[in-house]
Amino acid sequence: MSPTSATTFADLGLTPTILRALDDAGYVKPTPIQAQSIPFLLEGRDLLGLAQTGTGKTASFALPLLHRLAETPRPAPKNGARILVLAPTRELVSQIADGFESFSRHQPVRVTTIFGGVSQVHQVKALEEGMDIIVAAPGRLLDLIEQGLCDLSQLETLVLDEADQMLDMGFAKPIERIVATLPADRHTVLFSATMPKSITALVESLLRDPAKVEIAPPSTTVDRIAQSVMFLDASNKKAALLSQLQTPGIGQAVVFTLQKNIANEVCTFLTESGITAEALHGNRSQGQRERALNAFRDGDVQVLVATDIAARGIDVDTVTHVINHDLPSLPESYVHRIGRTGRAGRSGFAITLCDAEQRAWLHAVEREIGRTLDVHDSHEWHCEKARNSTMRPPVLGGGPVKQVKPQKVRERRVWTEEEKMAARAAAAKTS
Repeated sequence: MSPTSATTFADLGLTPTILRALDDAGYVKPTPIQAQSIPFLLEGRDLLGLAQTGTGKTASFALPLLHRLAETPRPAPKNGARILVLAPTRELVSQIADGFESFSRHQPVRVTTIFGGVSQVHQVKALEEGMDIIVAAPGRLLDLIEQGLCDLSQLETLVLDEADQMLDMGFAKPIERIVATLPADRHTVLFSATMPKSITALVESLLRDPAKVEIAPPSTTVDRIAQSVMFLDASNKKAALLSQLQTPGIGQAVVFTLQKNIANEVCTFLTESGITAEALHGNRSQGQRERALNAFRDGDVQVLVATDIAARGIDVDTVTHVINHDLPSLPESYVHRIGRTGRAGRSGFAITLCDAEQRAWLHAVEREIGRTLDVHDSHEWHCEKARNSTMRPPVLGGGPVKQVKPQKVRERRVWTEEEKMAARAAAAKTS
């Protein structure tokens, strides 16, 4: 069977337990990225997967890796795992882990998550027991490795998901240090939405004779998402946003802002205007972020107001609209933002509110996606000055706007056996 001939998951030769879990979850037909990737991964090939967000990448690697676990049962290594998946954000880590747990509901598989912003105690305890699958953010995982609390020397498969975003967020060095602790003969899989030079270099250094699957050219947007722009003065953005959210027939929406404080302001404004809303950004605790996402997934909240931390970490099929209260300073972020709608074969709408200062960023977005956005100019706040603006984009904090601050990486520290034992004892005592 060729990698593109599968029309059902059964055609792919997955184990009955996985097929049963897929049936439970209502999965019938593999998406193109799944149909093409799964056969290569079942063969044990290294893989480079290029696909835009919302195409089903998690199942593309989760299903064949769970199949291989079922076909080769063995105890998970203590303080380590058989499979490691690296992802850039806590939200995406949790989302991927949920996918593994859903697809493995009928087979005995141990999955855990590792990320910062929470105590490491339970993460250390899970590692001590040994895991089949670890889904982790690079920063906290490297920290545990350098404490001597995580040993990945017996790892079988490494997956890097959303690799381009991990590099954008400054995780190149942590990834390099993590990879240095892994066995050289491992199986490696890399998925990315875009293919900049940095990803090409990463592929050449990590993958051996990889199969390549590309579903859509990097940085293209989903055809079924209707994209439009409203030109207005910055002072009218909140009123225009509220008007859009009160449009009959609108379902759930994700509203993106450039800064955390603006996300809080917009969330407060919407709540006071009778719209159920939650904010999601890096200044909120892990518990607050999880509660906000869960309320949104459960339908208890209509609007999630987020910074670009959520541009790839929200997988909610019922999102009908993405509204850019602010344009992103990095044009490729626009592609990932609007990918929060139009998921699972549904249509979606992406509306951008553009003021005079951010007009230059809109030009950059349109160059990135290779098309101009449809102009919605029949609204009461339309501003020709914003439409024709040649102003430079805004500067915050005395310098160019940066989407993320690269993570600082400590020099590698070698822990003594006594220190390792003390750390484990402390973790056990406080659990």
